[in-house]
Amino acid sequence: MSPTTNDQQPLVSVIISSYNHAPYIEASILSVLAQSYPNIELLVVDDGSRDDSVARIEALQAVHGFDFRVQSNKGLSRTLNETIERAKGSLIAPFGSDDIMLPERIARQVAYMMDKPEVGICAGDIQTINADGKPSGRPRDLAFRRLDFEDVFLARKPGAPAPTLLFRREALDRVGSFEPEVRLEDLMIELKITRSGYFIDVLGEPLALYRVHDSNTYKNYRFMVENVLKTYARFSDHPAYPEVCARFRNSMLLKCARSDRALAWELLSELPLRYWNGKTLRAMGRLFYGRN
Repeated sequence: MSPTTNDQQPLVSVIISSYNHAPYIEASILSVLAQSYPNIELLVVDDGSRDDSVARIEALQAVHGFDFRVQSNKGLSRTLNETIERAKGSLIAPFGSDDIMLPERIARQVAYMMDKPEVGICAGDIQTINADGKPSGRPRDLAFRRLDFEDVFLARKPGAPAPTLLFRREALDRVGSFEPEVRLEDLMIELKITRSGYFIDVLGEPLALYRVHDSNTYKNYRFMVENVLKTYARFSDHPAYPEVCARFRNSMLLKCARSDRALAWELLSELPLRYWNGKTLRAMGRLFYGRN
């Protein structure tokens, strides 16, 4: 994988920040090395793992020679920002250390973005796999879609799956990259980039395998609530801001009404009566009566 660039084959910098994903990190790295696209630089950073991730990565680095650094834990956003600063690519692909790229992923996205400077992020759909790497369910089979700020903020269309995001570097530079104080980095950066005038184009084909396991971020409901609401607050000047927050609270209220009753009661207390809907009533049924 050459660090050089040319007009026909722009350099893509793939960044993997690894944290306690020893069972999955090798498959993630190997999927990048197996890409059909020839002009990729791979930068791997271990962000303070306490398992044997470092030893596994070092064994692969000895064979394949990619850039690898070990650091004390800084968090994903800081790690991404620091690694982007030394990356050489005009296109940036942050990639999860527990996910797998399909072989044609980067090639398809680069070809798509070449003549579309208005596209700040290109994405695709995903196939979910379980902790053992076996498919779980079918691909979502969603059509191509172009997202602007309103689409993302108001959730008017299906979103862009995080394991497939490919950023135009100039778009990241325009908005100041990722924000360390918001630990759910994808939604914030998508909103910042689309608000600055770029589009997110999501190709209607699976480009990555998303691994579902016990430590997935979306399963931490309190983490999701705190960071999504913190993200929305950055755009509180939007006239739909109260409605967007209420819709999110309703969704999370229903999800956690059984598993985290304390959080559910907090969400219910923060939800103005005018935004109560069917989800609110179903959640209350779960809280009071244990109903579905």
